[in-house]
Amino acid sequence: MDFERYIQKSVLDKFEYYNYGHALEILHDAFPVEWEELQDCLYKLKLSVADLKKAGGNESPIPKKFDDVLYPYGWREIRISGDLIVKKYPRQTAQRRGRFAEEPYEVETIEGYIDGHNIDFLKNRVAFDLEWNSKDQTFDRDLLAMRTYFDCGLIDVGVIVTRAGELNDIFKQEKDQNGQTLMKKYGASTTWMGKLLYRLDSRRNGGCPILAIGIGKECVEGYGRLSEYDTRLTDVYRREEV
Repeated sequence: MDFERYIQKSVLDKFEYYNYGHALEILHDAFPVEWEELQDCLYKLKLSVADLKKAGGNESPIPKKFDDVLYPYGWREIRISGDLIVKKYPRQTAQRRGRFAEEPYEVETIEGYIDGHNIDFLKNRVAFDLEWNSKDQTFDRDLLAMRTYFDCGLIDVGVIVTRAGELNDIFKQEKDQNGQTLMKKYGASTTWMGKLLYRLDSRRNGGCPILAIGIGKECVEGYGRLSEYDTRLTDVYRREEV
């Protein structure tokens, strides 16, 4: 796929992209304003090693970086609930092939049929979720929520941002205050792209188009390609001096 046609160059190489159900085309063509705002958020995402070392959950500074950009644009966290109304229509005659009556003979309401489905950010008909370092089962909740919103006609496309696998290179190198590598914190059973893709491949998102975006090393200060090039160049100079 020609990603350059749909994604700004400023964010194309900093992230990895996986397109399901033509989500990227829908964002680009049907929701250009929302897609522009999401790309602006991605462009402004800069992570320090200190950010990676901080505690997760509500104490993590990383979700706030998305809040600071998207909330001024009007994106909001949304939770929906809904009741299911079931109407039973009898046939007008005793014959099996007779027409159905225009009025139901019984109406039943199933309360709370849809409940507890929340999404981090919603604007217009675009849903956006961030999963930085939660248990990987959180993806099941996110995909079910987006699938439910889609089936209810509330959204047309969803976007999920999580960690790219290449960040593990940093986690294996950096250590916390106890001298342990960060891989202990960002384990295989947490939310990262490898745990999301097989769920999307098995269509747990139902019919909802999903764009999966992985946060790459280019977003981490000191670990971009230029930084790695400078490090290798410095090593070459040091060897030559010896």
